[in-house]
Amino acid sequence: MSSYSFRSSTPDRWASPRPYSDPSLRMRQFGRIQPMEQQNRWDRLVERLIGRA
Repeated sequence: MSSYSFRSSTPDRWASPRPYSDPSLRMRQFGRIQPMEQQNRWDRLVERLIGRA
């Protein structure tokens, strides 16, 4: 086992997560939430004709 120990003066990202931000401010900054997979043209057409379930 190694005796090497890593020390840093800056805090780890996991130890200090990002502060809370208001959802309306996030939407203004980043826009609407996008789906993980982009829909193809056929799916968008069907969704527009039938409507969302």
